[in-house]
Amino acid sequence: MKVHQLRYIREVARQGLSVSLAAEALHTSQPGVSKQIQLLEEELNLQIFKRNGKRLIGVTEPGKIILQLAERVMMEMDNIKRVGDEFSHEDSGTLTIATTHTQARYRLPAAVKEFMQRYPKVKLTIHQGNPTQVAEQVQKGEADIGIATESISSYDDLLCLPCYQWNRCVVTPQGHPLLAEQPVTLEKITRYPLITYDFAFTGGSLVSKVFEKAGLTPNVVLTAIDADVIKTYVNLGLGIGLLANMAYDPQRDSHLAMLDVSDLFPPSTTYIGLRRDAYLRGYSYAFIELLAPHYSRQAIESELKNSGYNAS
Repeated sequence: MKVHQLRYIREVARQGLSVSLAAEALHTSQPGVSKQIQLLEEELNLQIFKRNGKRLIGVTEPGKIILQLAERVMMEMDNIKRVGDEFSHEDSGTLTIATTHTQARYRLPAAVKEFMQRYPKVKLTIHQGNPTQVAEQVQKGEADIGIATESISSYDDLLCLPCYQWNRCVVTPQGHPLLAEQPVTLEKITRYPLITYDFAFTGGSLVSKVFEKAGLTPNVVLTAIDADVIKTYVNLGLGIGLLANMAYDPQRDSHLAMLDVSDLFPPSTTYIGLRRDAYLRGYSYAFIELLAPHYSRQAIESELKNSGYNAS
């Protein structure tokens, strides 16, 4: 059994059972990947993948177990490499953050700026996606840290640390009739076309539940994951916008009016997600503390230990 064979089967699974895409991602040949998978299956005397001719169409029951173990082996190998890098190249390396647009645009900039000044030799990469994509990238080891709201906390293999809470506001063009209808209520919001986050994205499911509980159906005419897109279409007069209050800047968005609706919705919590079995570089702890000062390295290591993984 060879390490690269485990890497190959893991990548094939990640690429939706496409050997060609796996080969491309691994910078090797498709016949080479197929051959190594065949050799591994012969050594184990079982099939990892189901086949229809030469095409892979599924994963066998023992294959599912093997893929889980292969993922664990590859993660531990990455951890070993991180330990070596930590002690031989303490202030250099890479840090990958997976997060949503709202966090990347409105919450992370200050922490990112300070981090890059402290660690100029660390390559920082930010991947944007919805909370599910963020969680999956951390799960797979494609990101070191995930930052997203609510749904990321439902993944059992991630340690999720509450970072901060936020709520919502309504934005309208200046002079909009809603501005004269104080106080704002859920019923009044439903009178107008609504532009908001996709209900599968940050905070969306919570918002929909609030309207459902009140027996109301908002007239959602457009959804987006980008608060700037929401504001753009509100400015065009296509509706009123419901978005995170952190996404409204009085100076930059002076062409829009803002109404705080925090009293209509429960607050949402943004979490920092970490793999419970990942070894974090020292600068990873530093980034987390810049974003959430209440989490020191000692506090995070204690959380990891209590969750069943010994960070040391």
